[in-house]
Amino acid sequence: MAFRLLEPADLGGNFFRLFGEDWALLSAGGPDDYNMMTVSWGQTGVLWNRPVATVYARPQRYTKRFLDAGDVFALSFFGEESRAALKFCGSASGRTSDKKHVPGLTPAFRDGAVVFEEARLVLICRTLYRAPLLAEGFTDPAVPAACYPAGDYHTAYTGEIVKVLAG
Repeated sequence: MAFRLLEPADLGGNFFRLFGEDWALLSAGGPDDYNMMTVSWGQTGVLWNRPVATVYARPQRYTKRFLDAGDVFALSFFGEESRAALKFCGSASGRTSDKKHVPGLTPAFRDGAVVFEEARLVLICRTLYRAPLLAEGFTDPAVPAACYPAGDYHTAYTGEIVKVLAG
């Protein structure tokens, strides 16, 4: 598929829906060694005077290894026709599954990032900041009780949106 290039300021859409309901694939790594995982938590906005996206990965996620080792990640957003592929990528680990050959997903490598030809929107991000969420940072004890009963707090990754591709 041919992508068209957009500026981050031209992004439209409802990111509450894109993350929370439609989901996205978070990918990191290089052409020969990469992984991706489905995400439904994330934000976009302006931080440090730059357009940014923030995503989260738990310590046990295989994709975290690639996020920590590199300085580029991508968020690929899809239509409903890709739901089965997103479900697979959210439930199977790249440690034990061949996620490089998921039916309905065609990987491509653009600007140092793994993207997918079927995506309708791709954010390519350069990592600016990564840090683990900490138990003592929560002011509402109901959040960690509900979301982290095992204490496996996410690491947050904030990246400058350096390229926006629309399918």
